[in-house]
Amino acid sequence: MKILVVDDDGFALQLLDRQLANLGFSNVVSCNHAREALTRLESDAAYFGLVFCDLQMPEIDGVEFVRQLVRIGYRGGLALVSGEDERVLRTAERLARAHHLDVLGALHKPVTLSALQGLLSLRHASRCDAPESARHIYTPQQLRAALDGNQLINHYQPKVSLASGELVGVESLVRWQHPDDGLVEPEHFVGIAEKHGLIDDLTRVVLVTALRHGGAWHAGGLPLQVAVNISMENLGVLDFPDMVEREAAAAGMPLTHLVLEVTESCLMKDPLSPLDILTRLRLKRIGLSIDDFGTGHSSLAQLRDIPFTELKIDRSFVHGASRNSYLQVILEASLAMARQLGMKTVAEGMEERADWNLLRTCSCDVAQGYLVGKPMPAADLPAWLREWEGRRGELTSRPA
Repeated sequence: MKILVVDDDGFALQLLDRQLANLGFSNVVSCNHAREALTRLESDAAYFGLVFCDLQMPEIDGVEFVRQLVRIGYRGGLALVSGEDERVLRTAERLARAHHLDVLGALHKPVTLSALQGLLSLRHASRCDAPESARHIYTPQQLRAALDGNQLINHYQPKVSLASGELVGVESLVRWQHPDDGLVEPEHFVGIAEKHGLIDDLTRVVLVTALRHGGAWHAGGLPLQVAVNISMENLGVLDFPDMVEREAAAAGMPLTHLVLEVTESCLMKDPLSPLDILTRLRLKRIGLSIDDFGTGHSSLAQLRDIPFTELKIDRSFVHGASRNSYLQVILEASLAMARQLGMKTVAEGMEERADWNLLRTCSCDVAQGYLVGKPMPAADLPAWLREWEGRRGELTSRPA
């Protein structure tokens, strides 16, 4: 992989070059002027697979450099490097992501070898996990055929107790088993379903499958809580709670072990119309989770108006929180508020041991993320559970 490093600080440039060489990356081009780097990229943007860019540079600063990367159509990876305040660095990172650049992360100066190695490992993982379907755009007709042809399947991501490590539940995540493209991730088709009136059918397929698996787990002595994502459009169908109750009864799944996750940004489109349905769901003892908490604009209003039982903290506040004092403040405040409201708390995006330790210290209830387990077919859950039982003791050995 060809790497481009852009930094006006000669010492920082040499240090990063040396560290990359120590990690086995010898094909590195260094530029101490942003204009020179842009000239190289403009001649062939596809030539470089990864760019390291300092934020504080004369003539063209890092933010403007990011804008120019978008202009020239750069599609490789981007890592931001800076000695600036942590919040400035993270804001610049979010800005680059908003431009749909492939941002690996941000590194604080002076860059350590371990931090660099961790970032580059993310690059490798993202390449290995990137689905072939990312290059495809699907039509509503293709999705309709997939629904009719039973091509949509559920994967399940484990959720475990931070205190004990015990498996307490799973989240259902839909996948499209495409006959030509393989396993297609939901970001490539859920938006199509919402836009073209297919979301009710999609949700029903996911829900019925999840209830069937949940009922089988209960019958087999594994009483897991099963979480299913629902769309704002589902909350406009008045008989939705009755449909859920019927399907759960048919599957032998207790309603008390079902959680419906609602993304708060969806609720904000019309905060009043879903109240009828959400209240009826709670009357049936179905749990309600406010998903991606903290990423919308009226989180507190939603907590005030809707009988949520669970607060799910978005991964953007969890991942790397052990290294970020600002994220820690947000986490602690969110967890304290949830406790006072009598809500269970779930931290998603748990990928690092240090973040696990932090959330345990903060008395968060449940963790979900790659540190625990990736989404998997229902048939793979028993094997994962045996593997997890072998390593959960290490994660829970210290007192919280």
